[in-house]
Amino acid sequence: MVGSVICFSIMDICVKWLDYYPVGQVLFLRFFIGFIPIFFIIPKEKLLSFYKTTRPGLHAFRAFTGAAAIIALFIGLRELPLADVVSLTFGGPIFVTVASIFFLSEKVGIKRWSAVFLGFIGMLLIVQPAFIDLNFYYITPIVFCIFFACVAISVRSLSKTEPNYRIAFYFTFLCSVLGIATIFKGDWVLPTKIDFLIFIIMGLCGSIANLLLTQSYRLAEASLVTPIKYLSLVFAIVFGFLIWSEIPKILTLFGALLVITSSLIIFMRENKLKKQIVNPRP
Repeated sequence: MVGSVICFSIMDICVKWLDYYPVGQVLFLRFFIGFIPIFFIIPKEKLLSFYKTTRPGLHAFRAFTGAAAIIALFIGLRELPLADVVSLTFGGPIFVTVASIFFLSEKVGIKRWSAVFLGFIGMLLIVQPAFIDLNFYYITPIVFCIFFACVAISVRSLSKTEPNYRIAFYFTFLCSVLGIATIFKGDWVLPTKIDFLIFIIMGLCGSIANLLLTQSYRLAEASLVTPIKYLSLVFAIVFGFLIWSEIPKILTLFGALLVITSSLIIFMRENKLKKQIVNPRP
């Protein structure tokens, strides 16, 4: 999980650094390069048939919602302070809890409802510049959380019959297709050697981060590894200050604390109920 947090943080920094490239180009290179680690986890005996599935519709739904979440995240990283975006992405489990009521007919008790309420208060504190300064880019991390809830619900269903590499493959493939489709807009830029190296780092780190995340939940109790992911806020604050001179506001930090507390309550409750813990990033 520590490795996953570090890789996700590096990916976020790369996305924010490359903000002078079109979103579609960044999306394509992130996932096209991200194919490389995925092929290393496909069993040798499945190399010629790993893509075969009996659930293409649900794979498409997971891939489209995941792509929408990633695009919203990339836009947010470009336009907002790094710590603000990372703090808001912690709200993913809050939306998953709400979505599970409507789509999975799950019963949610007073503890998780209280956590959801607490989390929404925290998110409102973080996005207050959207109301004061009319900076509506603060909506993008929330859009990420909403689509993440769709991803989580679909992954919970897919993982009952589909291996992780197949789920990751279809998601990565669709994001690559969506990204390269934007080349016809004609605004792509030929990367410099340094930028191309950053693109490679971004793609590899993004893909490896997801694989490490999945493996951490496979090898250890979710209640043990889940709190570690909140280290990413520390990285966001440090690198946001060192690279972009961003200083998080007190309300942002307090709101992040509420969102983290809310997410931890939800994760601990789901772990106690022996529910499948869905990865906190698509």
